[in-house]
Formats: sequence, structure tokens, C-alpha cells
Amino acid sequence: MRVGVIGVGCSKFGVRRDVTLQEIAFEAVKEAVVDAGVSREDIELSVVGTAGTRSYELMPAVPVNEYCGFAGRGPLRVEAACATGSAAVYAAYSSIKAGLVDVAIAIGCEKMTEVDTATSLAVGGRGGSYLWEFHQYGTTFPGHYAMHASAHMARYGTTEKQMAMVAVKNHRNAARNPKAHFQKEITLEEALASSYVAYPLRLFDCSPISDGAAAAILASEKKIKELGVDNPVWISGVGYSSDTANLSRRKDYGGLMATVAASRMAYKMAGIDNPLKQLDVASVHDCFTIAEIMAYEDLGFCRKGEGGRFIEDGGSDFGGHIPVNTFGGLKAKGHPLGATGVAMVYEVVKQLREEAGSLQVDLKNYRGLTHNIGGTGHFGWVFVFEV
Repeated sequence: MRVGVIGVGCSKFGVRRDVTLQEIAFEAVKEAVVDAGVSREDIELSVVGTAGTRSYELMPAVPVNEYCGFAGRGPLRVEAACATGSAAVYAAYSSIKAGLVDVAIAIGCEKMTEVDTATSLAVGGRGGSYLWEFHQYGTTFPGHYAMHASAHMARYGTTEKQMAMVAVKNHRNAARNPKAHFQKEITLEEALASSYVAYPLRLFDCSPISDGAAAAILASEKKIKELGVDNPVWISGVGYSSDTANLSRRKDYGGLMATVAASRMAYKMAGIDNPLKQLDVASVHDCFTIAEIMAYEDLGFCRKGEGGRFIEDGGSDFGGHIPVNTFGGLKAKGHPLGATGVAMVYEVVKQLREEAGSLQVDLKNYRGLTHNIGGTGHFGWVFVFEV
């Protein structure tokens, strides 16, 4: 039995002091319900994905569910750090696949600006092994990815310029996305002149602290036919993995094992043996620019160590081998933790339905990929979509 996405919605990302967590979730839910052409009564299960570590709502699933009109249908709350949204999509997918329900909604939402930057930084530093890393050494989330960047640069010759090129590309895409946190292009010179946050990562190498929400409505193939939906986007591949909580126990800092394992699982399920030839678009996890470069390699878009050259040669831009992060990525679209994975689904669904406007890619295979990482490779999720 196939499972398809029949409706998607996404709020405006950014500093959203104009709304509560419930209200920003409703923005995405309302759009998704209208997009699917169903009523809220048709939805049997609501899965709320939120890390909930920076919001006044420590147990947000029930208030979000109630405000969005799904009281009594769930709610199920999931958490997988920055990959929480993908975990919500997977829970909805699995419930349908198991035959428990025919229609489910995944709601990813986060209000990260409810706390100050210092508090947010401290919370992010607890994303792995608190007692070993944060408590003992005070590591931060930028610090974690700075270790990856340093290792990649030392081993493969990756440069700060190449990392900055990721930021320039994604800001250029976000400038044409009205829902993006940052809607302004930057130059390579500006990126390279920005101050260091955690060497070698500069300010423009880092994703922002964002508020936002996204929603995706999934349905069984039988229900899709019954509802008369004529433009479903099918989930043809699913992959997931994880890695050690303690980074010191990992063998390699030049990539993320969770990405490699999750992508291979998803590719096998979707029948993909050459992603560059069989995929048209990808939304990958670029919480820091080095993360996107490692993703090129770990997802099989290029050989190990060639990610820097891949961005430099335009391989991930429009007209390149595979357009990556066409809506701006986490880097410029924004990164509200719980919303990110679902917003990736929103992007790829819009692309495969040829509804991306000025950001539309050329489609040949009508297949796209989402790649979502939680923590510093602590969780890894990959989905393949097709029409």
C-alpha cells in the first residue's frame, strides 16, 4: 500500500512575536487543509513535532492539537532534535502504512525566540551527551559543527570560501521565497568578512534562530482514490539512522554516518542507484554551511572530499547537477527545529507539483529528496518523493 502527501502548508519563518505557538501552527495547518481539499474531520491522527526546548509550552502537543481543531484525534508528540519534523512525518506515514488510519497530519512547529540567544546557545549545546560534552567542556552547537568543518578542511582541503558559497547560494534562493526568514542576498565578500562564531565557521555560515511551522497531510492510496485527489506526491523511499550521543566515540568527523545509512536505506526502497541521475531536487540539512557540503558527499551526489568543489562548480545550484535547498535551506529560510523537516516536505512537494514559481526546477524524473539531521548527526532521516 502506497502512502502519499496530499496537502502541505508552511507559515512565514522568522522572529514571529505576533503569534503564539498554537497560532503559528494553525497558519501551516490551515494552508495544508485547504491545499489537500479535505476537511479537518477527514484527518484521523495528528502528530505534533516540536523540540519544545525554547518555548513557554513545555508540553505543546495538546494545546496545538486543540487550537488546530484536532482534539480527540491523537495527539502524538515526537522529538528528534533538529530532525523532529521528519520524525513527525515518519510517525504519520507509519500509522497509515500499518493500517491504523487512512489520513494523518504531521505538524512541525517551534517558537525558538521565546528565550534569549545565550539561553538558546546553552540549550543547543545539550543536544548530544550533556554530562560528557556540555557539562565538562561547555561545547556549543556551532562548536560541534566547527569540529566537523576543521576535520573536513584538514583532510580534503575544503576552504572557507567554498563554505561561504553555500551561504551565498541559499541566501539568493531565500530572497525569492516570501516565507523565508532572510529575504536578502549576500555577496561572497560579505560572507567571508563576517565574524567568526566558532572557527572556522563565521556568522554567515550559521543558520538563524527562527520561529515557524509547517504541516503535511498524508493519506493511504485507497483513501486518495476515494477522495479524488489528482495530484498526490508519493513517498517512495524512507530511511533513518542514528549515531553515538558522545561525539568522542565517533570514528570520523569528515561526514555523518547517520546520513549515509539513512540515504542508503531510502535509496534501496525507492530503487535509486544513481541519485544525481534519478533525482531532480533535494532539500538537505544545512544548519551550518559545512553540513550542506558533507551532505553532498554522504548522500552520494559527489565523491567523499569533493563537496567543496561541488558547490564551487555550481553542482547544487539551478542548472547544476541537482538543485539543493531551492527555498533557501535552514541557512536562510530559517531553522525552527520542529518545523524544519516538514518544511522540507513542503518544498519538495511544491517542486514536484511544479508550484514553486520563480524557484521552480526543471523536472525530468519527478523525484525529490529530503534530508534532515538531528543534533550533530545524532538522528538522520531521508525521504524520497515522486509523482
